Amino acid sequence: MPAIAAIEVAELVKRYPRVTALDGVSLRVEQGEFFGLLGPNGAGKTTLISIVAGLSRATSGRATVMGCDVVADYRAARSRIGVVPQELVFDPFFSVRETLRFQSGYFGLRRNDDWIDEVMANLDLTGKADANMRTLSGGMKRRVLVAQALVHRPPVIVLDEPTAGVDVELRQGLWAFIRRLNREGHTIVLTTHYLEEAQQLCGRIGMLRGGRLIALDRTQALLQRLADVQVRLRLRGELPPVLRSQATEQGDGRVTLRVASAADVEGVLAACREAGAAIDEVEVGHADLEDVFMQLMAGDRERVAA
Repeated sequence: MPAIAAIEVAELVKRYPRVTALDGVSLRVEQGEFFGLLGPNGAGKTTLISIVAGLSRATSGRATVMGCDVVADYRAARSRIGVVPQELVFDPFFSVRETLRFQSGYFGLRRNDDWIDEVMANLDLTGKADANMRTLSGGMKRRVLVAQALVHRPPVIVLDEPTAGVDVELRQGLWAFIRRLNREGHTIVLTTHYLEEAQQLCGRIGMLRGGRLIALDRTQALLQRLADVQVRLRLRGELPPVLRSQATEQGDGRVTLRVASAADVEGVLAACREAGAAIDEVEVGHADLEDVFMQLMAGDRERVAA
C-alpha cells in the first residue's frame, strides 16, 4: 500500500466569473520532500495553496493534507499544515509572544512557551518578544508570520514567498532553520521568485503557467533535460550573423549564446574566427533554473518530456 502523501491534489479546478485560476491541476508531494512550486504572478500558485490550506473552495477536484480531505475533514487537514502567507497580515494590538500564544490556542495548545521560545530564537525574534506587532519592521513582521505557521508543529509547512523583502541575514537564518525542520521529517512546500533559492533547496519542482501544471520533475532532471549549454564570449569584432538568433549581447563585446550541447561549442568558436572576430574570453557552462523557467514560461512545452 503506498504511503500517504503529504499533499495530494487531483484535477483541481478553480473558476471565477472572468478567469480560470486553476485548470485541472494534479500533483502529489511526498512526506519529507522539499518541494518547489514556481510560476509567474497570476499562474495559480497562491490559489492552489489557499485551497490546500482550506482558505478557498475549489470549483471541482479534490485536495488532501496527510490523507485528510481539506473539505470533508477540514479540522484534521488544517491542523496538519502551517502556511506562511505572502501578505503581511497581523494584529496590531498584541506583542510577538502574545501573537504566538494566541496562534497556539487556535490549535488547542496550552503551555507551548518552550516551543515558542525555540521558534523565536531560531528566527531571531527573542529580542522582540515583548514588542508590539505594529512597531516591527516589515522583515520582522515576516519572521512572526513564519513563527505563527510553526507554533503547532505541523508536519507540512507551506512557505508562500517567505523571503520577499527580507534582508540577507534573515534569509540565511530562515533557510538554516527550515532545512533543519526538513531533516527532522517536515514536508516543505516553497513558492518563490528567487529561483536560485529553489534550485539550491528543492529536490523536486512543479511549474504552473496559466493555471496549468506544465512541468513536474526532480530539480536536477529538469536542469539536465531542459537547460541548454551557455557559451559566454568577449569578442573584438562583430558577432557572425549566423549566431545572432541564439545570442544575447551584454555590450562591451560580451555575448551569451545558447547551444544544444557541448559538442556545438567548437562550431560557435569556428564561426567567430571565420568572421574575423577575435575571442578574448570564453566560458562554457550549463544554464540554471532561471533559464529553464524562462524557456517554459515562453511556451517551450515540447521540451518537457513525460
